[in-house]
Amino acid sequence: MGIPVKLEAFEGPLDLLLHLIDKNKVNIYDIPIVEITKQYMDYIQEMEKKDLDVMSEFLVMAATLVNIKAKMLLPKEKNEENEEIDPRQELVERLLEYKMYKYISTELKDKQVDAEKVIFKGATIPKEISSYKEEVNIEDILGDLTLAKLHEIFEAVLKRQEDKIDPIRSNFGKIEKEEITLSDKMVDIEEYARRHKNFSFRKMLEYAQSKMEVIVTFLGILELMKVGKIEIYQEDVFEDIQIQYTGQVE
Repeated sequence: MGIPVKLEAFEGPLDLLLHLIDKNKVNIYDIPIVEITKQYMDYIQEMEKKDLDVMSEFLVMAATLVNIKAKMLLPKEKNEENEEIDPRQELVERLLEYKMYKYISTELKDKQVDAEKVIFKGATIPKEISSYKEEVNIEDILGDLTLAKLHEIFEAVLKRQEDKIDPIRSNFGKIEKEEITLSDKMVDIEEYARRHKNFSFRKMLEYAQSKMEVIVTFLGILELMKVGKIEIYQEDVFEDIQIQYTGQVE
């Protein structure tokens, strides 16, 4: 005489598979397909389902597991990137998607249960009270308010706005980027050298208006010296650099 076994009710084949994975405490990304398939087949053999449509879903999944089991025994296939294709990949993706929706449905069910415990009380205020509106007397509100007092209030508001302005920062000008190109500066230096023939580097920098212009001037002198239009020399260490215009090009 057989011993009756009470099986848990599962909503579908994916629900049964998740139960087996949790029961065996295995990684869903690395399912031991042989053992899970065996346990799955044992479960559906014990199931007594009169609804053939429902039973057919479990049988289709059984065929899928057997197919995956057979592919695991064959040499691994490779994709276009020469990577091995895991026959379990599609099943894993379906299980993860089902697990996500199952979790969401559980959360929604909990919210529904909590909502059933909330009771909303309808409005019970009599119409006479809810429709009552207090009369407003404009003269009582304005009282002794005059145009002169309104002007004083307006001036006080403006004064407070002026006090919020920083008298120092408000006078700051706008910082703009200086546009100084090396080619334009070389033209200026050559024109200056042509007029003065022989001059000091420090003397020419007196006309520079910013640090950036000093740097570009220095680079321009190096470029003009490189092409042979000027020569530089220094009589002693730390002495001023002298520049001489040659007007010749190498």
